[in-house]
Amino acid sequence: MNPLIAVQAVIGLLFATTAWGSLFLVGKPLVAVLDPLWFTLLRYAMATLLLALLVQRFGRTPWAQLVQNRGPLARYGVAGYGLFSVFCFYGLRLSAPSHGSVIMATMPFTTLGLRWALDGQRPSIPALLGAAVALLGVAAVADLFGPQSGLTNATLLGDALTLAGTLGWVVYTRGAATLPQLNPLEYTALTAVASLPWLLLATMLATVFGLATFPSAQVLGEVGPQMFYVAAVPTVAAALAFNLGVRRLGAPMGMLFLNVVPLSVIVVRAWMGQAPQANEMLGAALVAGALALNAWQAARPPRIGQPGAPVPRRTLAR
Repeated sequence: MNPLIAVQAVIGLLFATTAWGSLFLVGKPLVAVLDPLWFTLLRYAMATLLLALLVQRFGRTPWAQLVQNRGPLARYGVAGYGLFSVFCFYGLRLSAPSHGSVIMATMPFTTLGLRWALDGQRPSIPALLGAAVALLGVAAVADLFGPQSGLTNATLLGDALTLAGTLGWVVYTRGAATLPQLNPLEYTALTAVASLPWLLLATMLATVFGLATFPSAQVLGEVGPQMFYVAAVPTVAAALAFNLGVRRLGAPMGMLFLNVVPLSVIVVRAWMGQAPQANEMLGAALVAGALALNAWQAARPPRIGQPGAPVPRRTLAR
C-alpha cells in the first residue's frame, strides 16, 4: 500500500474516533436541557441535509436507489439513527460520558453475539474470550466491583440503556451487507433520508402524549451552535472518515481504533480538570485489550481447513 494512503487512512480513523468521543462530552450538557428524542431529531435533520447534498454530488443515481429500497433503508436507518441515538443519550442523561464511550467501544463484540444468535455463526474461542474481557471492562467502568456507595441505580440504568442502544447500531451496520449495490456514502445518506420522516413522527407522537418535552425557542437558540457541531463533525464527517479508513486498512484495524473513543473522553476530561477514576481507567484498558485481541485474531489468515482458507495444491506424481 502507498504510505501516503495509509497515513491518510490512519488520520481518518483517528479523526473519526476522537470526534465520536467528543460527542459524549458535548452531548451530556445538551441532553440536560434538550429531550433525547428532540436531540436525535434535530441532529439527524441537519445531518441528513448535509448528507443529501453530498450524495447528490457524488452518488450514483441515489434517488432511484432510495425509491427502490425505501423499506430496508428506513428500517436500518431507524435502528441506527433512531434507536441507537435515543437509547444512548437517555443513558447519557443518567450516566457519565466516559461510561458511554467505553460501552460504545464494545460494539464489535455485540456484533459477534448477534451473528451467533441470528446467523448461527459461532464466534471463535479468542473472540469469545475478547467479548468476556470487554464485558468485564464495561462492568469495571460501571463500578460493579467497587463499593456500593459509589454505585447508583440511575447510573446502572443509564449504562444498560446505552448498551441496549448499541444493538441498534449493530443492526444498522449489518444492514449494509444486504444492500451491496450502495457504497458507504450512499448507504449512510439514504438511510438517513429514509428514516427521517419516521424519526419526526415518533418524536411528535411522544411529545403529544407527554413522553417528550417540546424545546422552547430559547433552548433551541442556546443549543444551536453545539447541535450544528454534533451534526457536522461526529455525525457526518466522522462517519465518512471512518468508512474511508476501514476501506483502506480493513475492518480489524478499524475496530482497533475504537479504543480511541474512551481514551479521548478520558484525556479531554483530564485536560478540563476532571481526573479519571481508577475504575474508568481499568475498564478502558480491559476493553482496549479485548479489541486488540479481536483485531489480531481477525487479521490472521485462516488456517488450512477453516472457512476461507486457501486450498493446498497437490503435487502430482510423475
